[in-house]
Amino acid sequence: MSLLYLDNNATTQPAPQVVAAMTEVNETLWGNPSSVHRFGQMVRQRIELARAAVAKLINCKDRELIFTSGGTESNNYALRGGLGLSSPDTTGQARRVLITTKIEHAAVREPAAMFAKHGVQLIHLPVNIDGWVDPAVVTATMNEHVHAGDLAMVSVQWANNETGTIQPIAEIARAVAEIRSKLRESEAAGGRGAKSKILFHVDATQAVGKIPVDVGAAPIDLMTFAAHKFHGPKGIGALYLRTGVKLEPQNLGGPQERDRRGGTENTPGIIGMGVAAQFAQSFIDDADAIATQRELRDRFERSILAALPDTVINSIHRPRLWNTSSLGFPRLEAEAILLGLSERGLCASAGAACSSGSLEPSPVLLAMGIPEAVAHGSVRFSLSRLTTGREIDEAIKLVPQVVSKLAKTMPV
Repeated sequence: MSLLYLDNNATTQPAPQVVAAMTEVNETLWGNPSSVHRFGQMVRQRIELARAAVAKLINCKDRELIFTSGGTESNNYALRGGLGLSSPDTTGQARRVLITTKIEHAAVREPAAMFAKHGVQLIHLPVNIDGWVDPAVVTATMNEHVHAGDLAMVSVQWANNETGTIQPIAEIARAVAEIRSKLRESEAAGGRGAKSKILFHVDATQAVGKIPVDVGAAPIDLMTFAAHKFHGPKGIGALYLRTGVKLEPQNLGGPQERDRRGGTENTPGIIGMGVAAQFAQSFIDDADAIATQRELRDRFERSILAALPDTVINSIHRPRLWNTSSLGFPRLEAEAILLGLSERGLCASAGAACSSGSLEPSPVLLAMGIPEAVAHGSVRFSLSRLTTGREIDEAIKLVPQVVSKLAKTMPV
């Protein structure tokens, strides 16, 4: 039985050139890049070349990138560091406000919930049935909840990991920047120095490497992403930190990453991420290649809807990632569908891969207003640039077989 892999939002297959580069590092470039000898500095040079390749992918300066262990660490670092939380205790510190949504990845939702237990004011932006954030609502929310002297952050995902919905990030970034500017003007007019600190953080883990991401086109302060989402290795990610934005270091114990993240660098991962960034750039620059993969996704959806008319596409009226399809099969259980698909060699997931073992419906879909009967039976299928038409044809056959068989076991 061949593997039919449609779970690429969970992770992607490392590209052959990525594997080759990491093998080379492990075999011949295993020195410590912090060492002053020639061997160590040879490794350092390769790390900096990789940093340049990753920076080019998101159009930032090399020095604005911090390498981390992945998207989760990057998100935690951005939130905790941006809010000035060297520890969860905020007693006696500036008033802190975190504005986000209930449809973020758990790597944002869970830290946000923990901060709220320790004095951070947590505000959730509403989203519509497609999981879309209205920039005007961001402005209104900030006007209501953020005041002079506050330490505040707005955190919104660029593209949702479950539905693929793409947020109007540039408009939201400008809304945050406008409020920040007004507060500074107010403080200056009152004869006070600028005490407010307002940052905009974007979790771009599902966007980088799949669609054009340009941090220079919008006033984004912090942005997080991970290599394994675009055919790079696991265990390596990055945090974009706009010039002038200062974070409290979270990993102390060394001068690495310009004193912002101590610890010996993951050299194979970093160099592999650099190669993956180049691989991704070639795809993003090819509009025809993206259109071809999007048509595979659309053909898959059309075929499933034709075979199973009760199927619901979660999030269809707003721009979506070309690779993501969240399908709801009413009255069925996603776990049962996934097991049936897995027995036939098809890999998919029930929302986020890290919560696929849960029997509860996706909190993201429920927050969007998806009916519970649909959310319970929702499965995410996600393609990659390597997905073929033959694989989609096979999936078009398998999914209706599994769902129809399960539906027959349900009471009328």
